[in-house]
Amino acid sequence: MPHIKSLALLSLIALAALPLSAQVTPPWKPLFDGKTLMNWKSTPFGDEGAVTVKDGRIVLAKGDEMTGITWSGDTAMLPKLNYEISLQAQRIEGNDFFCGLTFPVKDAPCSFIVGGWNGGVVGLSSLDGKDAARNETARFMAFENKRWYKIRVRVSERGITAWIDDKQVVGVKTEGRKIGIRSEVEVSRPLGIACYNTVAGLKDIQIRELTADEAKASINPPPVPSPLAPTRGGR
Repeated sequence: MPHIKSLALLSLIALAALPLSAQVTPPWKPLFDGKTLMNWKSTPFGDEGAVTVKDGRIVLAKGDEMTGITWSGDTAMLPKLNYEISLQAQRIEGNDFFCGLTFPVKDAPCSFIVGGWNGGVVGLSSLDGKDAARNETARFMAFENKRWYKIRVRVSERGITAWIDDKQVVGVKTEGRKIGIRSEVEVSRPLGIACYNTVAGLKDIQIRELTADEAKASINPPPVPSPLAPTRGGR
């Protein structure tokens, strides 16, 4: 019996010696209940399309020019640093961005654009005053209408990382950088999702805090992107 107790004690000591981040991964918290717009409101862009909930998804109808949703719930649920937000989005109709995710980076806002500038530009808007098509995060990707894409953005002490379908597409250090957004999406703060001249679907919106190790992890750039398409039009 003493031998068994000693083994149990050693196991507890070994567990306690592990970094907290190795023991506990903060859970994802849903921000959309799949049934209603609770804690969200239609973003007042002006001439926006209708926002409805149908079949477990939020549908953003085509507006002139943008339609979106903005968080209207408890802002205490929204961390400003060391967190991840994820969702699934699809372009139902149209040919421009179907996910313009505006999120906080400390006290500054930033947007992650998926499918902008006539359908294929991905990047952060804005860095040092340059929008998603004109800074180093810009890349071109092809997107299919009516297909769901998993989108995930991580905001850490060191920078911003983003993935589409678990493929890293953004990795940028933010120290010494000016983080901002285009004036059109000021009404999306503190957290919003918008589309431009398209019909878009959204679901599985959730958020979680990072572990201590994740918060301090190095920011690595993504693989070299494809050549950019022309940047006329779109947002």
